[in-house]
Amino acid sequence: MKHLNIGIFAQVDAGKTTLSEALLYCSGQLRKLGRVDHKDSFLDTHGLERSRGITIFSKEARFQTDQLSITLLDTPGHIDFSPEAERTMQVLDYGILLISGTDSVQPHTQTLWKLLRRYHIPTFLFFNKMDLPGADREQLLRDAKKLLDPACTDIADQEAIALCEEDVMEYYLETGEVTDGQIADLVARQLLFPCFFGSALKLEGVDTLLSALERYTLQPHYGEEFAARVFKISRDAQGNRLSFLKVTGGSLQVRSLLRYKTAEGEELEEKITQLRQYSGASFTQVDSVPAGQICAVLGPGALAIGSALGAAQKTGDPLLTPVMSYRIRLPIGADDRVILPKLKQLEEEDPQLQILWDEQLRQLRARLMGQVQIEVLQSLIRERFDLEVTMDSPMVSYRETIANTVEGVGHFEPLRHYAEVHLILEPLPRGSGLQLGSICSEDALDRNWQRLIMTHLSEKTHLGVLTGSPITDVKISLAAGRAHIKHTEGGDFRQAPYRAVRQGLMQAESLLLEPFYRFTLKVPTGQIGRAIQDIKTMGGRFDPPEQEGDLSVLQGFAPVSELQDYMSQLISYTAGKGQLSCQVSGYEACHNAQKVIETMGYDAESDLQNSPDSVFCSHGAGINIKWDQVFSHMHLESVLREKKEDRLPLSPPPVRRQNLDLDEKELQKIIEREFGPEKRILYRPPAATSSPHVELPPRKNEYLIVDGYNMIFAWDGLRQQAQEDLAGARERLLDLLSNYRGFHPCELVVVFDSYRVKGGLGSKTKYNGLRVVYTKENESADLYIEALVGRIGRNYAVKVATSDALIQLSALRSGVLRISAKELLDQIERTDEQIAQVIKQLRLEAQRGDKVFSPMQQLKKETDIP
Repeated sequence: MKHLNIGIFAQVDAGKTTLSEALLYCSGQLRKLGRVDHKDSFLDTHGLERSRGITIFSKEARFQTDQLSITLLDTPGHIDFSPEAERTMQVLDYGILLISGTDSVQPHTQTLWKLLRRYHIPTFLFFNKMDLPGADREQLLRDAKKLLDPACTDIADQEAIALCEEDVMEYYLETGEVTDGQIADLVARQLLFPCFFGSALKLEGVDTLLSALERYTLQPHYGEEFAARVFKISRDAQGNRLSFLKVTGGSLQVRSLLRYKTAEGEELEEKITQLRQYSGASFTQVDSVPAGQICAVLGPGALAIGSALGAAQKTGDPLLTPVMSYRIRLPIGADDRVILPKLKQLEEEDPQLQILWDEQLRQLRARLMGQVQIEVLQSLIRERFDLEVTMDSPMVSYRETIANTVEGVGHFEPLRHYAEVHLILEPLPRGSGLQLGSICSEDALDRNWQRLIMTHLSEKTHLGVLTGSPITDVKISLAAGRAHIKHTEGGDFRQAPYRAVRQGLMQAESLLLEPFYRFTLKVPTGQIGRAIQDIKTMGGRFDPPEQEGDLSVLQGFAPVSELQDYMSQLISYTAGKGQLSCQVSGYEACHNAQKVIETMGYDAESDLQNSPDSVFCSHGAGINIKWDQVFSHMHLESVLREKKEDRLPLSPPPVRRQNLDLDEKELQKIIEREFGPEKRILYRPPAATSSPHVELPPRKNEYLIVDGYNMIFAWDGLRQQAQEDLAGARERLLDLLSNYRGFHPCELVVVFDSYRVKGGLGSKTKYNGLRVVYTKENESADLYIEALVGRIGRNYAVKVATSDALIQLSALRSGVLRISAKELLDQIERTDEQIAQVIKQLRLEAQRGDKVFSPMQQLKKETDIP
């Protein structure tokens, strides 16, 4: 039988729990309908839920129809508990969005829709309370199409359904109908959002919805390898810790060992002692849970919400987060240090709480969504720990981001430790969150070290340097790193990246962000001028006012810090007639950043827990190097500054003589940094003899640097080919140069200009013994060649092949040889003639039976190439 996990979502008081009861009753799971107002609903089992008449915790109910097995998840509708609803979405196969027929699409409805689309959940819409006055079916459908998605379609309108896809439309025109399979496919691909109408309280339209769940859904496919995702943590009446998860691959067995990583990155292996499948307050113990089903696990004690087990992939950060924090004021005589670990149990169940000790304020604080959640948290603390606490001192939760790209360097090298990490910090669009990645080659830093760095970066909340607020909308990329074969330990690659992030932030242009509300403000038309002026004073923005009967309506965005206490003013100046609804829309630039920064008084350099400085080893001891001096001490070359610093002016500045001749090891580092490690032929001097001889300096290694496109467009044959096939012309040039190098031993570097390639990242590869360089966007070949010549020109026998006058002049001033495109072509053609002569000579010798040399040996023999 097909099994699905289906969640129900709605604005508060839309009738969501009533619809859940109706589905259970119509399927035969319940013999009697429960009601929220009677405090006997099947799913609102907690005392707080029944006393308040709202859903606070997500619950599961299991039931069956003739063709379908369903785990129904009822989620909170109140905005204060919307993060709980979001967490549930991560394990759903389908969703039902409930909309009140008398209220239509509300701001919170739009927020829920945005979340459903973010998690790619196929969705059915049920318009409830259609039996009440004011419920207009056609208007509701128009609102859904306009405010949610044009694909919201009445399930009874086959022609409108057919319009969702061309193939379905063609079938409909031929047959006059749309099949159940076609509808199910459209729903699964989120090209159709079927709309149903009824009254859950009166059981109207409920059977139709149940039938649609049977007919218009598809069974998801799961892999054979074990995978699971944790979405909820709670405790039963006996205090046992329950980890709710969905098995997304393979199966889960009781008494099996579960391997997982804790939130701190520690790897654990613990036995599963029980598997429970809940339906309301009751549960059934099972021995095995197959893929696609939800269960509660007992035994593992450190599983966290969001944990990805086995082959499951970790999901991104939640979209909904509290934007206010409050002080938790304990009773007189209570010890903060004793109470904090207890309160952390509540944070396990709701990670968004982030209960912590604020060292700067010397306070216990928690992040909360609103007043209802504050009251619920107080009740939970009283119930669990017999403590009466109060919440006060509300503060806005600020964020920080950056406006430019920087390189952060962290070095950690106390005695017998070693790690250096280079990170690229880049700004991202608003709402992107914190993203981590790696552009570091595994040849430069082993994969295991890179994974460890990523783990440590992901486990920490990185704070900005303006106010000490968490950073967001930043991409952090691992660009380079170095370990020591003997001294590096795992903890070293925790310290180094943490310091690299902070060192980068200290350099960056930081921006302070604050949360904004999306608001709808309704006031009597006579007070609209006052309302507009208030919003402007707050630093908000809004659309032109609209008229709604005797009320004027303003919709727009304003800072949470300004709008949170506005309700009392609104009631006062409108004599209770004003209405205000708010939804957190995200973070934007702070409207009074300087004032906030000065008020908070955060000193980034004094924050010892988040130091931007590095630790280097000197004379056998670790010494602290300030963040702005790290670039002068780091061991790896700068990733971002390299090209800027290496582009020498045409007339090099005077330097001291002892710096001109680098030792061989330093030269080798430069070459390997540019092109990677190379195999080198060891030089062995001839055995000493008694005959007199003259000591000559060792011959320098030869380098030929070729401006690739300069050659292509200077040589007639390649120029003509490039007009039709540029890639083919490049390959032909490389073949010619490879042939040339085979008979003229040298290190040959070919540079292709990618100056105008949008988004070009540059690359360095090898081709038949050649070193091939493609420059980055905004980096021309001549500047790259100029920089390379400046680094190695005085220590190698370097030739530069180009007809570019600037490169030729730079080469001249660097003391290297230069040849034009025509001269290089002449050399290649002479080499081809020599090769032809050698091959002809080899054939004659082979016919005579003489000793045959290889072509290379023969050419060396004839041309005296060493």
